[in-house]
Amino acid sequence: MNRTEPLVLGIESSCDETGVGIVRGDTLLTNAVSSSMEEHVRFGGVIPEIASRAHLDAFVPTLRQALDEAGVTLEDIDAIAVTSGPGLAGALMVGVCAAKALAVATGKPLYAINHLVAHVGVGVLDGGKLPENLGALLVSGGHTEILRVGSLTADVQLLGSTIDDAAGEAYDKVARILGLGYPGGPAIDRLARQGNPKAIRFPRGLTQPKYMGTAEAPGPHRYDWSFSGLKTAVARCVEQYEAAGQELPVADIAASFQEAVVDVITSKAVLACTEQGITNLLLGGGVAANSRLRELTSERCAAAGISLRVPPIRLCTDNGAMVAALGSQIVMAGGEPSGVDFTPDPSQPVTSIQLPAA
Repeated sequence: MNRTEPLVLGIESSCDETGVGIVRGDTLLTNAVSSSMEEHVRFGGVIPEIASRAHLDAFVPTLRQALDEAGVTLEDIDAIAVTSGPGLAGALMVGVCAAKALAVATGKPLYAINHLVAHVGVGVLDGGKLPENLGALLVSGGHTEILRVGSLTADVQLLGSTIDDAAGEAYDKVARILGLGYPGGPAIDRLARQGNPKAIRFPRGLTQPKYMGTAEAPGPHRYDWSFSGLKTAVARCVEQYEAAGQELPVADIAASFQEAVVDVITSKAVLACTEQGITNLLLGGGVAANSRLRELTSERCAAAGISLRVPPIRLCTDNGAMVAALGSQIVMAGGEPSGVDFTPDPSQPVTSIQLPAA
């Protein structure tokens, strides 16, 4: 196997995107993605059984598209990487079973990859080698986390995370309250541009002194987030307007809600970086497409002397290229394959970068 510039096929199926990406070393050759989002719209969120069935239908066509676009065959591939977790159990199982079948059929080594660390690993495809003193702020529909990345392939630590709803989940729920449909993130982002972000002061969860503590004596949730109270506050606000028979200022509510989310995310992320000696930050995950989050993260990182890297939006959302990218880094670092006896882990911790051989 070529360990200097390996040709790696990456498979992603943790939620509602079927992704197959191919990289050679640090170079992206193709990134084919099939989304089942339209099938979930009428339900207002992802239905796991529908997502799993969509992965079954989409996998072979997406694989063929990726191989054709990259101009390679399965025989050319040096290694296969697949998301083993975290994610929806049934959705993960489809991708993992497909990857195992390919590995057995071709004799290629298989690597079981952490979905969240892959969101960091995708950074090598847009800017090359990741810098030292690196942190990662991952914001998506299922996760909101701040990480310290000592080594992309061997040392990733969780500094803080949401204790309830993820930011993207809160966007979807608030969009439903406001009648904006699904997915909520893009709808709220567009509408917020027409509203006043200071019109309503919504709460910033876990920012009280009892949770924050001090740098010398950190509180229990110094770097953590909570968005469930914010979601409830929006619901109560809407109820008050409706009870009073007043027209709902939807744009102002959207803007004020979004400001509350991005304010607390960015302030805690920069605080964690500053106190932990992190001088470089990567922003990733699907919610990294949010214009206000990108803007405020950039402003606050610049003010704190932290360099910021944000991959292109197509690489921030779930995709196979990020799995291939991390798989390639593991291969180049001399990592051993996971084999085909591992089990997908829907709750795979971020510290488990790759599942070991069973």
